[in-house]
Amino acid sequence: MSAARPGVVVLDYGSGNLRSASRALQRAGADAVVTADADAALKADGLVVPGVGAFAACMQGLRAVRGDEIIAKRLAGSRPVLGICVGMQVLFTEGFEHGDRTAGCGAWPGVVDRLEAPVLPHMGWNTVSAPPASRLFAGIGPQERFYFVHSYAVRSWPAEAGQPLLTWAVHGQPFVAAVEDGPLCATQFHPEKSGDAGAALLANWLELIR
Repeated sequence: MSAARPGVVVLDYGSGNLRSASRALQRAGADAVVTADADAALKADGLVVPGVGAFAACMQGLRAVRGDEIIAKRLAGSRPVLGICVGMQVLFTEGFEHGDRTAGCGAWPGVVDRLEAPVLPHMGWNTVSAPPASRLFAGIGPQERFYFVHSYAVRSWPAEAGQPLLTWAVHGQPFVAAVEDGPLCATQFHPEKSGDAGAALLANWLELIR
């Protein structure tokens, strides 16, 4: 992996838009590979954890490739991680779906719960409200839209989780659309499906991990 292009592993645990995420990262300036290899995932400049579908199924797949351990080890060494969609949700303490609670990775305290909205899933383009100090959204205007597909989200930020940079969106009610917390970043939307705005966000993340 060249010094000019950061090396990124898109973690393959049987969930997520792996190839589209990899291609989007490559276009944004990364040497991106899709793999479940733990050694490669630990050594990469950045790790991307995608995810689609149910929280419980994603956690099962993640644990099968020791993804939860890989994430914990990277964060313990301040090594960058980016979660996308359910890949963001599994970073929290637990998910509550269909009456069942499933333990998550616990990188952040908090519960992923069903949105209270007249129409679910929340599917399509939506604006977000990013804090002025955000580096993920640097140069991205407030009218830019990102692509969401989800029915569950983190609807409030627990006080015990500290005060990272939070980006919010609204569908029926406010929910956390992105988090920037040292080496750990995450988006509820799909940057790889979000056109020029998503490409700009991925390029910003790559600048953070160089």
